Amino acid sequence: MAKQIKNALPTIKPSTGVVPFGADDAGLGQYIRTIQQFPILTAEQEYDYATQWVKNHDNTAAEKLLVSHLRLVVSVAYDFKNYGIPVQELVASGNMGLMQALQKFDPEKGFRFSTYAMFWIRAEIYETILNNWSIVKIGTSANQKRVFFNLARAKRALGIMNGNLSDDQAEQIANYLEVPAEDVKRMSTRIVARDLSLNAPVRNSEPDSVDMLSNLSDDKVSVLDSIEGQEFRRRGYALLRKHLADLPERDREILKARRLKEPADTLEVLSKKYGVSRERVRQIEERAFNKLRDAILQENTGKKNVE
Repeated sequence: MAKQIKNALPTIKPSTGVVPFGADDAGLGQYIRTIQQFPILTAEQEYDYATQWVKNHDNTAAEKLLVSHLRLVVSVAYDFKNYGIPVQELVASGNMGLMQALQKFDPEKGFRFSTYAMFWIRAEIYETILNNWSIVKIGTSANQKRVFFNLARAKRALGIMNGNLSDDQAEQIANYLEVPAEDVKRMSTRIVARDLSLNAPVRNSEPDSVDMLSNLSDDKVSVLDSIEGQEFRRRGYALLRKHLADLPERDREILKARRLKEPADTLEVLSKKYGVSRERVRQIEERAFNKLRDAILQENTGKKNVE
């Protein structure tokens, strides 16, 4: 959506005098001083500029309409300065909402552009706050958003001062905001329980305190153990292939069918295949296995296995 709006709307020319603000308070202050130089439009001027933009895509008219409302964006952004998001980011989001308002505004419906733009500015700022409040997405429904942005006001109005809400208090707030009590309980808990960084010190009072991540147990196999395990398996497979090849063909095939095949062949199947009794097949399997084991142990340890 943002890319579509950027492509569809005019860019503000350098002649307008609007300068981008930096990440610090000084840059924001300069930006505010700059936008305050633009005049506030009358209702008639708003209508004329909006009509020129809608009908003729007049970039100059659109620019005048936008820059005259930049101070409105700043004013709305400061209403949400206590939500932990830098005001500069809120202003940037609000400006995007202002451009969306221009994209969708219809001057023939009789509303002031400032009134219409207020909705889009707030909507963009709401999304920015919700998306940055927690790594776990919150405020996914209209009722949850209503609780998130109005819970503090509702508690003040009802004289509720404690952080953990009782069932009765949650019900009072739900009635006040006209939302389900379950949404009030859930959102109240989410607002209080902010995300905790695993890199935060366990005890802030101690300068040398380790972070939480350092205290978490690591269940993964160490790199050294993993490499040793891989080498052990590689060598085992190599010895198995080598000494299997030294067995007589029939012994090798019976051993592979009984010990290395999934599912293993039955004694009955192999006795029919090789024309011997089931007991003979079992003896051949046992003999082949012992020969294979002894050969591998002898090469691996230099000692012959003694039964």
